[in-house]
Amino acid sequence: MKRVIVIGGGVAGLAAAFKIRRAAQAGRDVGFTLVEKDPRLGGKLATEIVDDPDGRGRFVVDGGSDSFMTDKPAVHRVAKLLGILDDETPTCDENKKTFIVKGGKLIEMPDGIMMFAPTKIVPMATTKLYSWPAKFRMALDLVLPVREKWAPGETAQQHDETVQSFVVRRMGRECLDRLAEPLVGGVNGSDPAEMSLAATYPNLLEMEQKNGSLVRGFLAQRKKVDEMRKKYPPKPGAKRRTFFSSFLLGLQYLTDKMADAAGRENIRTGAGATRVQRMGDTWRVTLSGGEILEGDAVILAAEVWAAEPLVRGFDAAMADVLTTIPSSSSATILMGLDEADCPFDKDWHGILSPAVEHEPVTGISLMSSKWPDRAPKGRVLLRGFVGGPRDQEIIKRSDEELVEIARQAFIKLLGVKTEAKPLFARVFRWVGGMPQYTLGHLDRIDDLERRCADTPGFALAGGGYRGVGVPNCVDSGERAATKVLGDWGISLAEDGETPKRLH
Repeated sequence: MKRVIVIGGGVAGLAAAFKIRRAAQAGRDVGFTLVEKDPRLGGKLATEIVDDPDGRGRFVVDGGSDSFMTDKPAVHRVAKLLGILDDETPTCDENKKTFIVKGGKLIEMPDGIMMFAPTKIVPMATTKLYSWPAKFRMALDLVLPVREKWAPGETAQQHDETVQSFVVRRMGRECLDRLAEPLVGGVNGSDPAEMSLAATYPNLLEMEQKNGSLVRGFLAQRKKVDEMRKKYPPKPGAKRRTFFSSFLLGLQYLTDKMADAAGRENIRTGAGATRVQRMGDTWRVTLSGGEILEGDAVILAAEVWAAEPLVRGFDAAMADVLTTIPSSSSATILMGLDEADCPFDKDWHGILSPAVEHEPVTGISLMSSKWPDRAPKGRVLLRGFVGGPRDQEIIKRSDEELVEIARQAFIKLLGVKTEAKPLFARVFRWVGGMPQYTLGHLDRIDDLERRCADTPGFALAGGGYRGVGVPNCVDSGERAATKVLGDWGISLAEDGETPKRLH
């Protein structure tokens, strides 16, 4: 039997393990051992079920990612294999508002904003989010020429620039400061001044080439979406489809079910890898307790910064490339509150705080309004975000300090009563948890993929390479499994899988 050692029990590592298990069930002579240094599986999919102290029900508390993009098929496909597709849940889009902090006050994001480009005249003209000079500057996007016309066959990767450069060039500085920076900072945990547009939003570069303008590009995109909705209206009784989805019991439900299906008897928690060696066709992985595992392949599905010293044991050049992918740290603070202590409108999902506001909390999610059944009736579940590139020092604060920082932000921005005390609070720290796709990222990933292709029995997986979202990580883990199985001439084609791409 060929045995794969999977290092890392997040969603990418579990996706790889589940793929290997499916290969075994299909008659291939393969197996795996997965090791995870933490006592818990799931990585940044971390859900706690917290009982209400007064017995009113339960809170579903997502401390890491709370959603995945519905349009990306990987999670749906795996959920179908697991038999949990019906447990997916859409957002509560009747409460879909988003607010931006400006001058310490909340300004509703104007209707018609797509990414950060306006597509409706009246909401843009009347919003207080931007000054009039900024509005006129953003309108210039309609007439500004493209920076350069691509030659036939060229791609965004060959014309990479930072998010900051692109937004300022097309829409102006105020658009960057007031919306683009908090948006990409919140979603990607990145600094727009360093962030590769080709690696994160290549469609924007492509849109400029095709339409000559972001506004025209998004208008065309909106028209296409509206036409598709008219052509394919929702079927009576069908589940609502929203931009983001989750599961009724939170996102860790997905990784828990993946671990069950892969086989927990092959999974070891509290066992970190300290060394990886390649000895001919055999791979040796030394664990933190001194034990040595031997296998025929290794899938390394750890954070990039954790993968680098392990890779250095057998390929220094590959490790050197990994050192060029930085990461940032962040924390989420969740607290349950009595609704009587929260006398504010609750028809919204989130709040973004731009860096120019100098607020310690970079964003707020009203989880009990964003998702169904996240809090008992009469209760409110709030989540605050701190850290990221703009403030790495705040992560060093104690849990008690972070809870109080979040509570004060809720009081100041939302009007939570000053004397309000949380029914419970949880702090989730993600040290080095967000890889930074800096300028030239895709060129570095191409280099890594070439080196992995030349290394039989080895693959990298995770959010550090070609996408940080949950579907991206699922695809990454499955591609890693496909790669090492393919090194042995084993194939397992499944409907709906992303085409093979090495890591």
